[in-house]
Amino acid sequence: METQTQTPAPPEPAANPACVVNCVFYGAHGKRDVLLDDISEVLASDDGFVWIGLYEPDTDVLAHLQQEFGLHDLAIEDAGKAHQRPKIEAYGDSLFIVANTAQAIEERIAYGETHIFLGARYLVTVRHGASLSYAPARQRLEREPELLALGASAALYVVLDAIVDNYLPLVDDFRSTLNGLETDILSEQFHRGIVIRLYQLKRELTDMRVAATPLQDVLSQLVRSTSPLIPHGTKLYIRDVLDHSVRINETIDAIRDILGTALGVNQALVTLTQGEIVKKLGAWAALLAAPTLITSWYGMNFDMPELNEPYAYPVLIGFVAIVVIVLYRMFKRARWL
Repeated sequence: METQTQTPAPPEPAANPACVVNCVFYGAHGKRDVLLDDISEVLASDDGFVWIGLYEPDTDVLAHLQQEFGLHDLAIEDAGKAHQRPKIEAYGDSLFIVANTAQAIEERIAYGETHIFLGARYLVTVRHGASLSYAPARQRLEREPELLALGASAALYVVLDAIVDNYLPLVDDFRSTLNGLETDILSEQFHRGIVIRLYQLKRELTDMRVAATPLQDVLSQLVRSTSPLIPHGTKLYIRDVLDHSVRINETIDAIRDILGTALGVNQALVTLTQGEIVKKLGAWAALLAAPTLITSWYGMNFDMPELNEPYAYPVLIGFVAIVVIVLYRMFKRARWL
């Protein structure tokens, strides 16, 4: 009886861990995807740099990159945890940068972080929380050869530019929302929902200011940096990102000021409206009080005048009418009615 031998299936090709979004080498012969385990071999065989994109990586991947590039323990510890303040730190021959990111999710703004390691021949981006993909930034870098020629610092520029540009549509949405509320804000009627919405907008703008303002300081430090990792050609691009960041912060401050003014104006209008209502109520009360007072005095007499004077009632009615008309004209002139 012949036994049939089965050919073993070829082993599956190795792949990067799931937290590795991209691992691309940019060299003289173009770009190519590489494995984390092959980074040393690729860098040794060709000039260029590698860009590694991670999303909430596990400790093993960070430990592997630390060993690969000689990253500092403190920087690796920070990159493994979120809730770091925006900053730039120099560790030996590398820079560690933290930037806050923003993303609109279900009509609410969520914030995340991007931790960046920059070396002479590598860029590692570590995303945490709400953060859009940097795929468009990669595509832009690949479309512009003169930018790609600047090396890893150019990749840093397109990442920072993408982070800052993501704030622009969010700020524009705030401005559009405020413009839409302008008619309701200037209304003389009190709407509780308007005040609540204005407060929510101001709180959201404050959160955005806390996230966006420190990035301006980080960019300023990069522009002034004397590190060889940031050549002069890249500083020109980063300076443009800094200008965008300054404009965003100024716009946020301006909208926050307008919101504060809008809250005050709405409260003042409501107070004035309530004052007008009180004046009208007081005027009508006075018009009703005058005949009530006169007739009450008249009615307290036991020797009633109408028993002796046949025209007493018409005279009294005419007198009351004159008093009411005089009071009405006085209140009308004073704009209480």
